Amino acid sequence: MSDSLLAKKYVDGIYIPAGLIVLGTAILKREFLHYAVLVAIALGAIKFIRTQPKKVLKPDAFQEFELKEKTIISHNVAIYRFGLPNPTDILGLPIGQHISIGAHLPQPDGTSKEIVRSYTPVSGDHQPGYFDLLIKSYPTGNISKHMAGLVVGQTIRVKGPKGAFVYTPNMVRHFGMIAGGTGITPMLQVIRAIVRGRKAGDTTQVDLIFANVTKEDILLREDLDALTKEDKGIRVHYVLDKPPADWQGGVGYVTGDMITKWLPKPADDVKLLLCGPPPMVSGLKKTAEALGFKKARPVSKLEDQIFAF
Repeated sequence: MSDSLLAKKYVDGIYIPAGLIVLGTAILKREFLHYAVLVAIALGAIKFIRTQPKKVLKPDAFQEFELKEKTIISHNVAIYRFGLPNPTDILGLPIGQHISIGAHLPQPDGTSKEIVRSYTPVSGDHQPGYFDLLIKSYPTGNISKHMAGLVVGQTIRVKGPKGAFVYTPNMVRHFGMIAGGTGITPMLQVIRAIVRGRKAGDTTQVDLIFANVTKEDILLREDLDALTKEDKGIRVHYVLDKPPADWQGGVGYVTGDMITKWLPKPADDVKLLLCGPPPMVSGLKKTAEALGFKKARPVSKLEDQIFAF
C-alpha cells in the first residue's frame, strides 16, 4: 500500500516539524543552520520509515492475532476482525492467496490434535491494522466450529501466504468465475483488486456464477451488487438450488449451459477460476473441459486455464 508523498500524515508528521527545526535555527543560531538541515533530514527519514506499512505474515511460523470484533451475519455465518500489532501493519497477502489457521483441538479419543485450514480474508492490504475473515461454521467442522466459539480478546494462530494463484493486473482479458458458498471469498478478493486498479489501467472483465442453496445463503450479496453497480466490467449471475417462487436467476446446480450462457468462451487470454465444495469443483472441471477449456490438473498451477482455489 503506497501513499502520496504529499499525504497529510507526511505533511503533519515530517515536513512541518522538519521545517520548524530549520526555520527556528535560521532565526536563533544561523551558524548552525547546516547541522539543523542534517538533523531535520535524519529525523524525517526515521519518521518516514516508521510510518511505512510492515508486512506481518510469516510463511513458516504461526503467529497469534487477537479477535477485535465479531459481526454476526446469520445463525452460522460471521465476519471476524483480527487486529495486527500496529495500526500501520498489513498482512502482506498477495491478491489471490490465502492464510492457514491452526488450532489444537480435542479429539474423540481424548487426545489433542493440531488442525489446519485455509481461509481467504475479505479485507486487503489497502486496509492496514486488521484483517477480516468471513467464516461459515458447521456442526461437524473443526476450525469453523472453533472460530464460532471465539469471544473478543481471544486469539487465533495464523501463517501464510499460501497458494499458487497471485493476481496481477491484466493477466487475462476475461475471468470466468464459479463460486459455491464461502468459495466466494477469493473471487471477491480478486474482483475488488480489479475495481481498485481501474484508474491505473486494469481492463479485466469478470463474469461470476455464484451458486447457493437458498436466497438466504447468498453471502456478501450487498458487496457484490454494489461492485456490479459501480463497475460495468463486473457481472454476477446468481444460481439457487432451492429458489423462492419469484426468483429470476439460475436454478439448480451449475450446468454447462449456464457456463456457455454467462461465462467467456475458452481462449488463451481467458481463465476460469473455481472455488467451492470439492464435489462441486470436481464436477465443474469435467464440465468445463467438455466445453473446450484445457484439462485441469489435480493441483492447480498459476498458468492453468482452469484454476481451482
